[in-house]
Amino acid sequence: MKRRGLILRKVQQKIFDAACLAAVTLSVALMFWIIATLFRHGFAVINWELLTEPSKPYGIPHQGIANALLGTVLITSVATLLAVPLGLAGGIYLAEYDRHSTLADLVRLSANVLMGIPSIVIGLFVYAVWVVPTGHFSGWAGSIALAIIMVPIILRTTEDMLLLVPDTMRESALALGISRWRTTLSVVCRSCRSGLVTGVLLAFARICGETAPLLFTALWSHSWPSAFFSTPVANMPVLITEYMTASPFEEQQKIGWAAATVMLAIILILNITLRTVFHRKRAL
Repeated sequence: MKRRGLILRKVQQKIFDAACLAAVTLSVALMFWIIATLFRHGFAVINWELLTEPSKPYGIPHQGIANALLGTVLITSVATLLAVPLGLAGGIYLAEYDRHSTLADLVRLSANVLMGIPSIVIGLFVYAVWVVPTGHFSGWAGSIALAIIMVPIILRTTEDMLLLVPDTMRESALALGISRWRTTLSVVCRSCRSGLVTGVLLAFARICGETAPLLFTALWSHSWPSAFFSTPVANMPVLITEYMTASPFEEQQKIGWAAATVMLAIILILNITLRTVFHRKRAL
């Protein structure tokens, strides 16, 4: 009986391992399929003119995506600057200073609910509280909407990463006379900095492709983003959506494929670069 039970457990383990391997293989295959599809349709269209010329109405020569690319960089950069300090501070507070209080439970619940809210609802919220009162769309409103999306992701990831650090590290630092805040920043956060960076990258990757919030906040423009706080700002997600779904012209559809390829390449390069840098620092 014992031998039969051991054989059964081994068979179950083999089945579980095979299922996990199949799931990982399927996920990787889908990722490479998406990458290959984008590069097959968009890479041939990418050229220097596309990357340096702004978008224009159909029929005007020298079409490009430079203004949308610059607008996306501005909107996402401002959103990141707004969200990262709030998310990191909230995660540190929950993990290091107030783990079990009612307030902490309420913050966790709010963050979980906020992560599950559709992005279009967040866009409508910012439209109601910012765009309507001010009377204009703007890149700043788009950054606010994207920051709201980023904060709960960074907060929950930060808390989870900090909770993985053994309490013995905190106790050792405190026993040496190091203050609580220095222990948190210099010992705890430093030991899991790759995880914290991963959380920020996940949040950043999430907002890079968000279209619905920007339709209600930053909207769209064929001009360069000269007035970030008071005028609509061109951006890549809306350009891709408009050119791929709303335009009947093949030329603009090709530009949409190229824009999607450029966005994918930027996200891949950013992720690979940051992971390589932090891996080298960790090895040193």
